[in-house]
Amino acid sequence: MRKITQNLIMAVALLFSAVVMAQSTVTGTVLEAGTNIPLPGANVIEKGTTNGVVTDFDGNFTITTKGSSGELVISYVGYTTKTVAYSGAGLGKIYLESSQVGLEEVQIIASVAVDRKTPVAVSTIKAEDISLKLSTQEFPEILKSTPGVYATRQGGGYGDGRINLRGFSSANVAVMINGVPVNDMENGAVYWSNWAGLGDVTSSMQVQRGLGASKVAVPSVGGTINIITKSTDAEQGGSVYSSIANNGYLKYGMTYSTGLSEKGFAATVSASKISGDGYVDGTEFSGYNYFLSLSQQLSETNRLTFTAFGAQQTHGQRYNRSTIAELQATDAGPRRANKDWGIKNGEVYHQSYNFYHKPQMSLNHLWDINDNSVLSTAVYASFGSGGGRRDEGSKIGSSEYRIGSAGLQPIDFDRIIEENKANGVAGSSDIISSSRNSHEWYGVLSTYKNTINDQLVLSGGLDARYYIGSHWYQVDDLLGGDFYLDNEERTFAFGQPLQVGDKYNKDYDGVVKRAGVFVQAEYQVNEKFNLFMAADVSNTGYQQKEYMNRTITGSRESDVVNFLAGGIKGGGNYNIDGTNNVFINVGYFSKAPFLDAVFLSEDDIYANEEAVNEKVFSAELGYGYRSDKLSANVNLYYTNWLDKAEAGSVGTGDELFFYNLLGIDATHMGIEFDFKYRATSQLTVTGMASIGDWKWASNTTSPIRNQAGEQIDVVEVYADGIKVGDAAQTTFALGLDYKLAPKSNIYADYNFAGDNYASYDVTNRASQDLPDVWKIPDFGLFDLGLRHSFQLGSFDATLNGKINNVFNTEYISDANDIDGTAATALVYYGAGRTYSVGLKVKF
Repeated sequence: MRKITQNLIMAVALLFSAVVMAQSTVTGTVLEAGTNIPLPGANVIEKGTTNGVVTDFDGNFTITTKGSSGELVISYVGYTTKTVAYSGAGLGKIYLESSQVGLEEVQIIASVAVDRKTPVAVSTIKAEDISLKLSTQEFPEILKSTPGVYATRQGGGYGDGRINLRGFSSANVAVMINGVPVNDMENGAVYWSNWAGLGDVTSSMQVQRGLGASKVAVPSVGGTINIITKSTDAEQGGSVYSSIANNGYLKYGMTYSTGLSEKGFAATVSASKISGDGYVDGTEFSGYNYFLSLSQQLSETNRLTFTAFGAQQTHGQRYNRSTIAELQATDAGPRRANKDWGIKNGEVYHQSYNFYHKPQMSLNHLWDINDNSVLSTAVYASFGSGGGRRDEGSKIGSSEYRIGSAGLQPIDFDRIIEENKANGVAGSSDIISSSRNSHEWYGVLSTYKNTINDQLVLSGGLDARYYIGSHWYQVDDLLGGDFYLDNEERTFAFGQPLQVGDKYNKDYDGVVKRAGVFVQAEYQVNEKFNLFMAADVSNTGYQQKEYMNRTITGSRESDVVNFLAGGIKGGGNYNIDGTNNVFINVGYFSKAPFLDAVFLSEDDIYANEEAVNEKVFSAELGYGYRSDKLSANVNLYYTNWLDKAEAGSVGTGDELFFYNLLGIDATHMGIEFDFKYRATSQLTVTGMASIGDWKWASNTTSPIRNQAGEQIDVVEVYADGIKVGDAAQTTFALGLDYKLAPKSNIYADYNFAGDNYASYDVTNRASQDLPDVWKIPDFGLFDLGLRHSFQLGSFDATLNGKINNVFNTEYISDANDIDGTAATALVYYGAGRTYSVGLKVKF
C-alpha cells in the first residue's frame, strides 16, 4: 500500500513538474502602428484556449501561457487582429495596424499627440467611449469630464451646445475634423448643429489644451480639438442601430463597409435619421446625418481617399433668455419654459428656428516618397446654406400676445394674423423673417514629413483657404398681411412693399483669404528626452461687399485689408523612467482679429484702420505618472492674451458710431489633474480636477468715431481684476466603471461646476463703481449607464442604456449678467433627468 502511495505521489509530482515546465510568462507592449500610441484594453488571448488578459494604460501585458511556445491572438476594436508566435519571455513592441484605410494621412495632417513624447496636455477619447456615453447629449458634452472643459446645451435646442476650454470660447479653440478646420472663417464660432452626426462616425477625439501641437498655420488660444472620423474600413461588414429616449427622441441608422478588394479599393457608408420633440418646449427637431469614404490604392506608394459627411437639420430654439423669476412662474417649469414658440392654425410654430446644411468634402492623397519621407495633402471644400428665424414688429415678443396668462406662455400667432389682415393697405405690422447665410469654402492642407534619422524628424507644410460668406435678411411669412414695409431709411428696400422671399435690412458678403506655412522639428535626444519646436507665418486678407446700403456711392467692394501674423512654440518631454515623465512648452504668437473687428458695420465697406493683431503668450508645465494600475497627470498653465479685439457701436440707424478698443488684456492661469486607476480587473476609477483663475487684466479707453472717422466721444472700460465669465473656473469629476461580466459593464459619473461667473460684455464696464459680476450657483450632476454585449443569433449585439442627471438636479447652466444680481440675470436652466436606450447589431 505504501509503495502504491509513493508511486501516486511521484506521478502527481512529475505531472505537476511537466505542467510547470510547459508554462511560460510572456510580456509585450501593444501600440498603434505609425503613431506609437499605446492601446490600453487590447485583448491578448492564447490561441486555442480561453486564457487571456488585457493591456494596461501603456499597452503592456503579462500573460502566463499554458504552453512554453505557441501563438497569441491580439485584437482591439478598429484594428486588424494580429497573431504572434512566442517561445520566450519577451515579445517587445507589437504594432497593430488600423483597420481603417486612409487613417495614416489624416493623422499626419491632424497632428495627433503621442503620450510621453509630445509636450502638451492632452486627453484622448476613443470611439468606444463616445458610443457608450454620448447618448442624447450634445457632442461637446462628451468632453465635460475633461480638465479645463465647460460644456453646456445653452438653450437646449438640437445641436445648440457650446464648449469653453480653459475659459476660452470655441471662437478661440481650434476645432478640426480630420485635420480640416471648421471654425467659422469670419468670427471663429463653431455651430455644432452642422456636425450633429459626428458621434456616429468619430474614430477618436483628442483635446490638446493650450497652444498644442497643431499644424494649422494660425494656432488657437485655448486649445485644439482634433476629431478623427472613421475612414474606409479594410474589413467587410457593418451594423444597424436604433435608440429611443425621452420626449419622443428616435434615431436609427446603418453603416456598411465593402472591405479592401484585391485591387486596393474600399468603401464605407453611414447614414442615420434623428427626430424628436425636444426636452425644452418648442424645440422639435429633425435631421439626416450621412458619411461616405472611398479609398483607392493607386500603387505601392500612392493612395487616394475621398471623404464626405454632413448633417441636414432643422430645429426649434430657445434663443431668448429669461429671468429666474419669469422661468419659475411658468407652468412648464424653469427647465422647459421657452418664450420663442407659439401656436398657428392649431400647430406648433417657432419664432426661433434654425435650418442648415453644411456638407464637407475632402480628397486626401498619401505619397510614401521613400522609407524616410511622406507627403500628405488634403484638398477640401464646404458649401453651407441655411439660417435662423427672427421677427419684425413689437407684438410677437410682447407678453400681451400670449395664449393664456401673460408671461412665457405660447405666442398667439392666430391673433397677430387676424390683426395683420385687418390692417389692409398698411400691410403687416409683424412678420417672421430669417437671417440667411450661405458660404463657399475651399482649402488645401499639405504636410511633408521627413525622418532624417532615428533622432530627428522634420515637417513642413501649407495651409491655404478661401472663403466667401453671404448674409441677408429675408421675408419668410407675412402672417396674414399682403406685404411688409421696411423702416430702415438707409436700405434699398425702404418704403417698398416686400413679399415672401424678398431681401431687406442687410445684404453683404464677407470674404476671407488666408495662406500660411509652418515648419516643425522633433528631436529625440535619447530614449528619455524628446524636443519639439514649431513656427508659422500667415497672412489673412479681409474684404466686405455691400449690396443693400443705398447711401454708398461708387464701388460696393472694400479694399482688401491684410494682417501678417506668426508664432513660435516649443517644448520638451523627459521620461524620468518607465513610470514618471515631465514636460514643458512655451509659445508666443500673433493672430489676425476677426472680420467683425475689421468692418465694424455690416452695411458699409469702410475698414477699421485701428484694428491690430491679437497677441498671446503661453507657458505650461506638466507631470505624468504611469504604472500597471494608475495613470495620472498634473498640468500648470499660464496664458496672457494681449490686445484682444473688442470693437462695437453705439446708436442706431444713420446715427451709428463706432469704437475699437485697444489694450484689453486677459490672464488665464490654473492647475489641472486627471487620473485613471484600475482598482481590480473589474473596477476602474477615473477622475479630474481643474482650478482656474481667469481675469481681465487691464483698463482702457477708445475714441468713438462717426462713419467719416471723426472722433465724437470716448468710451472707457474698467475691467482690471474682473473675473472672466461664461465658463466654470472650478470643475471636477469622478467616474466608476464596473465590469459585471466579460461583455457587460455599468458606470457612474459625477461632474461638478463651480466659480461660474455670468457672461457679460466687457466694454459695458464703464465705471469703477459697478458691482461684481453675478456668480452662478455651483452644481453637480450624476450620470448612470449600462452596456451589455451578447449574441443575437449569429450576430454580435450591444445594448446601451443611460440616465443623465439621475437625481433630477435643478441648476442654471448659462447666464448673462445685467447688474451683478440674480434678480436681473438672464439665464438658461440645464436639462433635468433624461434617459436613452440603444441597440446596435453588427453583421
